[in-house]
Amino acid sequence: MPDYSQTPESETTELRLNRYIAKGGVCSRRDADILIQAGRVKVNGEVVQQVGTKVQRTDKVEVDDIQITPERKVYLLLNKPKDYVTTLDDPMERKTVMRLIDGACEERVYPIGRLDRQTTGVLLFTNDGDLAKKLTHPSYNQKKIYHVFLDRAIRTEDIETIRTGIELEDGLIKADDIQVASDDNKQVGIEIHSGKNRVVRRIFERLGYNILRLDRVYFAGITKKNLPRGRWRFLTREEVDILKIY
Repeated sequence: MPDYSQTPESETTELRLNRYIAKGGVCSRRDADILIQAGRVKVNGEVVQQVGTKVQRTDKVEVDDIQITPERKVYLLLNKPKDYVTTLDDPMERKTVMRLIDGACEERVYPIGRLDRQTTGVLLFTNDGDLAKKLTHPSYNQKKIYHVFLDRAIRTEDIETIRTGIELEDGLIKADDIQVASDDNKQVGIEIHSGKNRVVRRIFERLGYNILRLDRVYFAGITKKNLPRGRWRFLTREEVDILKIY
């Protein structure tokens, strides 16, 4: 497993309490501050409500009376195949993406965002709550590129409509870029920042197309190049840096 730590932390290294909680995979640092202020955090058996409190790794930290320990941050990339749902557990007993990374690491990681069951491609996993929040929050507008396979050739006027904006049930959406494959006008590449649910499918369905295949090839600076469908790998240190500054 790659070592993502930039500087090692000894047992006597002091950490801000919100960072300690975030490193434990509970939530982001900002959300940890809310937990602290609400009196839901204890340090060595005592409730602590002062944001900015510092602790050591040897201290006993509890959130809602459950002890947590800071984990090493882990970052995975999966080239998601179709017929898997992006969830930790599925009440309908469908296959989940967690099956595909089972045993990858001791740490408990979570998917960043979602891909619907039939959509394939780039899917990231981490236990880094701050990064996950950054990559999924609408205000950050993360760049995504999809390879779309349509049931028929796309019309020129529909390309222009997608570029200038199309009204969906939850508002106006426009692509940042859209390109048609030079050798097959049923294949389209679309770049979009919106994090709205199933937005690419809804754009083309609104214009009367059926999507035969939908593959996310790029997300927030990360691609699935040379990673076979259904396989995973750890991100490199350089890729993690890309995500954090993106």
